[in-house]
Amino acid sequence: MNNLLNEQQVTERIFSHIDNKTTDLGDTVWKEPVASYLSQERFEAEIAMLRRMPVAFCPSVMLSEKGSYVARKAAGTPLLVVRGEDGQIRAFINGCRHRGMPVAKDSGCARSFVCPYHAWTYGLDGKLRQIPGREGFPGVELHENGLVEVAAREKGGLVYVNQSGPIDEESLKNMPEFFSDEQQFFDQSDYSDESNWKLIAETTMEGYHIKSLHKQSFYPYGLDNTNVVETFGANSRVIFPFKRIEKLRDIEPQKRSLDGMLTSVYQLFPNVAVSVLSKHSTVTIFEPLSPSRTQILIYRVTNRTSDGSIVDFDEAMRDAVFVKAAGFDEDREAACSIQETLGAGANQHLTFGYFEKAIVHFHKNLAEHLSA
Repeated sequence: MNNLLNEQQVTERIFSHIDNKTTDLGDTVWKEPVASYLSQERFEAEIAMLRRMPVAFCPSVMLSEKGSYVARKAAGTPLLVVRGEDGQIRAFINGCRHRGMPVAKDSGCARSFVCPYHAWTYGLDGKLRQIPGREGFPGVELHENGLVEVAAREKGGLVYVNQSGPIDEESLKNMPEFFSDEQQFFDQSDYSDESNWKLIAETTMEGYHIKSLHKQSFYPYGLDNTNVVETFGANSRVIFPFKRIEKLRDIEPQKRSLDGMLTSVYQLFPNVAVSVLSKHSTVTIFEPLSPSRTQILIYRVTNRTSDGSIVDFDEAMRDAVFVKAAGFDEDREAACSIQETLGAGANQHLTFGYFEKAIVHFHKNLAEHLSA
């Protein structure tokens, strides 16, 4: 079990922090070398690590129908994830076995995958079904030339993919249940920023910067440096309470609901953040493109409330627009600005203190996985 605090425990912890002007603290100051954000060798080691771990790829609700698929690069590898006719999720390298052309693009729903180059056709199970002009390919057997499969598994409303080995039950057993089948995928965004992937990921793991960086956007609604920070395995959860949580003080503990009272950000090691916001949730993937460039993919899902109802699309979209305006662009700009200064030589390392417990936990685990 991940042993995360329940809603009542979270509420009491937040009230204690507000009353005592405190926050959850770590016990270590971590100094991460600047070279970790600049080095091509380090970048390649991180890519290799991402390929040998089960990494969240997309929300399961993006693949709710048979034949629904998502095609994108993960750790530099073109992948295709699809729900088959049997309802099972499968993942493949997105390359035709003829000349390597991708057989699918972006996301959608299909009955089969037809290579746009020469029309070799594959089933939802990845098996090669048809070769046009097959007589021109003597010795090329259909059963030997299906799409190359990699491991995929669903857990808690997310699809995880491991490019270089199987996914065992143990590796995902502590992952929370994020999304139900009733929740709906409704929007996505794709950004490419001039920053190392770790710099933008780090902005999601602490509330020490709320007042200074988000003074006109998020801070009018949120609390500065007042967070609940928990770790489970290599992962973490950072809770950012809104000022309106004070409304719960006069409500009996068992009748309190935290809907709309806070944001919970789960850092799923190494490069995925699941944020449960007021009206919607996001799955954000920080895909490393180079030591100084990152693709940020954001998938948005409607929230399920404490009474079991599902937030409608309009409410969820308004919430998404607010979140982008209330801090996300500022976080991205900060990460890009830091990247510009790293090569100047002013810092030999970046320093993370007690207020940045989740970031320290992230870097400790990153160091351990890279050394292994």
